Amino acid sequence: MTPSDEILDIVDENDEVIGQAPRGEATARRLRHRCVFIEVRDAEGRAFVHRRTATKLVFPSHYDMFVGGVVGAGESYEEAALREAEEELGVSGLPQPEPLFRFLYEGEHTWWSAVYQVRCELPVSPQVEEVAWHTFLDDAELERRLDEWPWVPDGLEAYRRLRELRELRAG
Repeated sequence: MTPSDEILDIVDENDEVIGQAPRGEATARRLRHRCVFIEVRDAEGRAFVHRRTATKLVFPSHYDMFVGGVVGAGESYEEAALREAEEELGVSGLPQPEPLFRFLYEGEHTWWSAVYQVRCELPVSPQVEEVAWHTFLDDAELERRLDEWPWVPDGLEAYRRLRELRELRAG
């Protein structure tokens, strides 16, 4: 089965399931579905940053400060967050990612997005089908790169919201 054949739950503006469709059809027809974003930090508190492969269905060759992906049909956000984090990082035995917030992303694509965070102290070996390049960046370096690299727009929106949440909590 190719990624475009994966069956997804299609949801309404309230994140209620209203049907199912193959991923390729959901993308082509802009059918609202579910997605997870996981911020991964290493033992030193640096964020995992990567460039997506050129073969990705959505936002190929763009940088992202989250790992993640679509939530499969019948799968919970929590199940998808752990599965996607372990798959993309090439690790097993991660702790369950901590949920932070959800938001409706509406851009070139549309999906309900659940944002998580997790600490990964294991050596990573990212999935070559998903990740063309990776590193861990401290917050200052990540901020410097925001205007220099082409970022996935949904990841940028999730990052903006996460930064606002942390500023509110700090302040």
